Amino acid sequence: MAVLMGGPSSEHDVSLKSGQGVVEALTRRRWTAEPIVIPRTATLAEACAATRRFLQRCSPDVVFIALHGAFGEDGTVQELCDELHLPYTGSSAEVSRLGMDKVASRKQFEAAGLTVPRWWTVDPEEGQARYRPWPYPIVVKPTAQGSSVGISIVRRPDELPAALRAAGQYGSPVLIEEFIEGREVTAGVFGDEPLPIIEIRPRQPFFDYTAKYTAGLTEYLVPAPLAPAVAAAVQAAGLLAHQALGCRHLSRSDFILTRSHLPVLLEINTIPGFTPTSLVPKAAACVGISYDELCEQLVLMAKHGTPQAASAVPTVRAGTNRAMTRRPTGVASSMPFGSSSWNGTRG
Repeated sequence: MAVLMGGPSSEHDVSLKSGQGVVEALTRRRWTAEPIVIPRTATLAEACAATRRFLQRCSPDVVFIALHGAFGEDGTVQELCDELHLPYTGSSAEVSRLGMDKVASRKQFEAAGLTVPRWWTVDPEEGQARYRPWPYPIVVKPTAQGSSVGISIVRRPDELPAALRAAGQYGSPVLIEEFIEGREVTAGVFGDEPLPIIEIRPRQPFFDYTAKYTAGLTEYLVPAPLAPAVAAAVQAAGLLAHQALGCRHLSRSDFILTRSHLPVLLEINTIPGFTPTSLVPKAAACVGISYDELCEQLVLMAKHGTPQAASAVPTVRAGTNRAMTRRPTGVASSMPFGSSSWNGTRG
């Protein structure tokens, strides 16, 4: 199989960590996993052409997409795999595009009845003049980036121009939303089942790129210390977000849990960070699914469809933040792919 990583996006380095972790895990499970590193400096056209050439040449049984951000998570590489009739991990091209677009996905979430922050979009060149609606603080972010790239918390009007410039360098329009006070939690879905909730406690005011990827700057509580009913509500919201977009195989939704225990959905990640210490692997480990098994089951889901791999998916008991895991029944390691040989958390 081919493991795609890197790519021409701001999340290139994170993707390399995810992809390398996947290659090592699948190799330990006796699969032939070939890393394909897409250069950071490649244009979108160059990345597409090079990836197409390789995939046509080696015709892998499965493409494991460990790319984050532009090219990998926005539907581009998924559409390429569809054209080549190659199965791949993660959501379809259409769903990937929707998930990457914070505005389009937010409209979908609202239609599904999920609670999201109040929001609007502005042209970064005009944003300060047009901004009026709510009191500070506010959050300013790009509409199509992950890993907290380009995000600012704006607490005073004089901070707004710099925040608009920071987000605007990744494209227009820019998303502005109300700042929600509360606990940051994340809800993963594996197959069609919710994973235990993780609480994120950064040791600095904002869970930004530095806090995410610098050892010791953030504490992760797995499972989150929540009352059973609250945990179940967050899991249900994460599953609904997954279903509202039509995600498959895997997703991770990020929430702020308010003081009244209301989960407010910030965004969904259709290709969440996938290093051994990333959030979804942490949640899976909490219910007895190892990192290696998680990677392998995603390959099997892509190759055979979710029902074939369902024996490894946790079944969450209502009202709890834990899960009962049905172990695989001979699906996992009996079907290695040996045909091709030849290249990160986001949370």
